[in-house]
Order: sequence, then structure tokens, then C-alpha cells
Amino acid sequence: MSERSPAPGRLGLIQDLVNTLNLESGADALDTAAGRARFGLAESEAAGARELRESLRVALLAHAGHPPHRAVTPLGDLLASAPLLLTFTADGSAALAPADARPLHSRVAAAVAESLVAGTWSRFKACEAPDCHWAYYDRSPAGRGRWCSMQVCGARAKMRRYRAKD
Repeated sequence: MSERSPAPGRLGLIQDLVNTLNLESGADALDTAAGRARFGLAESEAAGARELRESLRVALLAHAGHPPHRAVTPLGDLLASAPLLLTFTADGSAALAPADARPLHSRVAAAVAESLVAGTWSRFKACEAPDCHWAYYDRSPAGRGRWCSMQVCGARAKMRRYRAKD
């Protein structure tokens, strides 16, 4: 649904995960083997990935000033079980790498940590539209974007407001 550019850095992983569920159609990419393979998940790990996805969505909704769409396990609780390793190369460069305990959770934790350092986490949001909540990166100058796409969700919201005036 989004016509916006991909989120920067490792936030693309989170954007891809959150956007595996199309709220409008109900289609969930994690229901398919190909959808799970994109994240290196076995079928038995899909429920945990869905829980993580919805906790991330609540965090992204909060970034945009929107209430939670439903009750979820707090993101901090889910990522507490996601150990990261600090790795160093021969030239002294450092990076965070996921440990093997819960690979998807660790990759998400590494993406969040990287975005905190880069200052990009707070601009990573979920669309205001209740039938969308698609993850997008807000590149608007003021950082006040509300919809994943002005052409789709933004236009629909403006049309609903216009019609409500009559």
C-alpha cells in the first residue's frame, strides 16, 4: 500500500516484518512458506513473529501519536530475550550482531539499536488509517507524517473528513 521509500538501514527489516499483514485484505505473508522464508522462520516460529510484528506496530503507532490498535506484549519484554553481540573487525570497526537464541528477535533488536544511534527510530511510524497501519519512514521535513501514502490513505482520510462536513 505504501508508495514511500524504504526505511533507512536495518529498519527495512522491521518495515518488511510489520508489512507482512495487510489489514485491509487480511492477507498475512507469514501464513506462507515463502513469506516465512524471507525472515528465516520455520512454521513453528510464525506465532512468535506475529507477536513481535504487532508489538512493533504499536511502537510505530506511538511514534505517530496514535493509540495502540490492540493489547500486545510490550516490545521491551519481547526484545529482552534477544541477545546481541558486539563484534569487531581487524580495522577496529564495531557492529552489533544477533546472537543465535532468537534470530529474528535479535535482528530486530540490532535494527532498533542501530536506528537509535542514527537518530532514525522516532521517524519510523505506522499509518494512521485503521484499515492500514502500514509501517513507513517519515521523510517529511517537519516529521509529522500521518499516512503511509498521501495518494492512498491520506486522500481517503481527507475525503472522509470532507464528506463528514455535509
